[in-house]
Amino acid sequence: MLFRNGSLSRRDALLLLIGASSMHVWSVLFGQPSSVNDQSIVINTNVQDNVPKATVTAFRHQTRTKLRTKTETVVVTALPTPTTRVSTPVLPFDELPSTELLAHAPGWTLFRNLYMSNGTLYIVADDDARKSFPEIRMMTSTGLEAENTPENIAMREPTDDNMAIISPEEANRRWVLATSNKKGQHLNRVWTVEGNTLLFNDPRQFLRHYYHFVAELFFGAQAFWHGAFSPPITPTEMDEPDSLSSVHFSTTHPPVPPMHRAIFAHSDADGWRDSPGFNSYFLRAALPSLIVEHIEDWNDRITATATEPGEPGRAWHFPIVLLVDRSASHRGWMCGSNTQRTASEAWDFMRKKVRLRGLHVGGWWAPLREAVWRFAGAKEGVAKLTSGNSALVKEVDGTQKPLAMIPFLSEEAEVRGMDANIQPADIVDVGASHQNLLPLPEKIVISYISRQSARNRKLIKEDHERMVKAIQELVARKNKERSDFLTAKDGLHGQKTATGDESVPLAWEFNELIAEHMTKDEQVQAAARTTIMLGVHGNGLTHLVFMDPNRFSTVIEIFYPGGFAHDYYWTSRALGMRHFAFWKDRYRTYPDKPDVDYPEGFQGNFIPVDGAAVAQLIEDRIAGKI
Repeated sequence: MLFRNGSLSRRDALLLLIGASSMHVWSVLFGQPSSVNDQSIVINTNVQDNVPKATVTAFRHQTRTKLRTKTETVVVTALPTPTTRVSTPVLPFDELPSTELLAHAPGWTLFRNLYMSNGTLYIVADDDARKSFPEIRMMTSTGLEAENTPENIAMREPTDDNMAIISPEEANRRWVLATSNKKGQHLNRVWTVEGNTLLFNDPRQFLRHYYHFVAELFFGAQAFWHGAFSPPITPTEMDEPDSLSSVHFSTTHPPVPPMHRAIFAHSDADGWRDSPGFNSYFLRAALPSLIVEHIEDWNDRITATATEPGEPGRAWHFPIVLLVDRSASHRGWMCGSNTQRTASEAWDFMRKKVRLRGLHVGGWWAPLREAVWRFAGAKEGVAKLTSGNSALVKEVDGTQKPLAMIPFLSEEAEVRGMDANIQPADIVDVGASHQNLLPLPEKIVISYISRQSARNRKLIKEDHERMVKAIQELVARKNKERSDFLTAKDGLHGQKTATGDESVPLAWEFNELIAEHMTKDEQVQAAARTTIMLGVHGNGLTHLVFMDPNRFSTVIEIFYPGGFAHDYYWTSRALGMRHFAFWKDRYRTYPDKPDVDYPEGFQGNFIPVDGAAVAQLIEDRIAGKI
């Protein structure tokens, strides 16, 4: 068409072709890739090039039959040598960089230079370096759905098809050709997937649950990522760990590299979205630039690197990748024997490495919490930003700038010395004494997450009504006490009581929250201003991750008598807040932790509760008696 219209001569076309070809050759030999490839990596599958797309998933599960029978578990703590090298793409004539273990806790492993070919993850390491890597079973699994049977537990043990450690020589035999350029450099067949990757090897069995998605998967990922890329807390900062000036009470800290890509290795687009839609709401609000990839993308990569016997192989290279595996977490002591919460392995590892800044107020979680606040229009998010005391800003040349101004393709994805010698004798924990130092809330806001319109786990109807009435009466009485106090004091002194006077009783407020009747924005706004969150064990209590920790921040979780689960107990404490497990008319709190149990009736609709006892617990908590 161009020739026919006379807009481009044949001579011009020839010159244009020569110029374009020259630029292409130049970019191949010397260029730096500049874009993030919107593609994926997945784990533990091998398929042949000619396997139809419709049969890939079925074939994936057929390959799980080769099992390891080794049961001895050795947990290795990752303490690599500090590094200052920047992670860069692998170019066509580059030597293949070895894999580095940057940080590891069971089920949470941060790598530099991880490879994938034909569905297998490859660690490239020589004989000495491979000693620094933990057992493969502590890093990954087959990714199958979990059942509590010996057969299923065995089938979730990883095989060489899931992950393998190979030598640099073996990597060269697989992915480097004899072809060389004028400098004698050999051509590799490795393509870099640029940026920082979160590789989730969890089955969709758990991804579709709001709690497991937000308060386990991303809760743990944020703790591990924040900790790994933050400088350790110095002895100077530890001089007064119980002072509000300590870094443990701060929500501001140096920014960490961005998360560019999240890959759900065993889930399609529907598999990680919960029915109420809060998973996608959270993800888009907290990490708006995050690229999300699914099992279909992974199968594309498998097919692209599945070559015929005798043909040279191909591989994908991931500069920085955090591999997360639920089954591997449960093989660790903190998750498997103590909390049954996968995030606890990530959180506790970084806590003991003195890496979790803002430990007593969930400061490490604050960037995501505040991002969701602002997205929902919660005034708490706006107030943090305008005051400059926000996890969403950083100081540059004396000026507060939003973290959104950090380049998307940050190359400073560096772990700053995981083997630093800063190991305080007494690792700072999260306890009630620390919370007592926090500021008072502006108001005591009680938010009751009602499940009475849910399908299961409901209070006995009459008990629910009596509890609501008892709390309403408590709030009315407390507000009258405040009113009487202010009237008497102002009358005595002839002037208004000063704002912020801790001797003045706080105002109280009670809200029964029925999620089905509220927008997601309204739910987040309510959680952000909540002092006491109350409800029957269930997904709605996940909203506690959006509470703003203060002196009285508390979660009261009602169970069927004899029942208990760690979900909200552990999550509350990890954010510096108190948790009370409540059975009818009695309660227990840390360190008096109950044993996990799911008695008959746990999931039922006739859970008893003594409303007067709940109201008394709330009153005693605010009075500082417990």
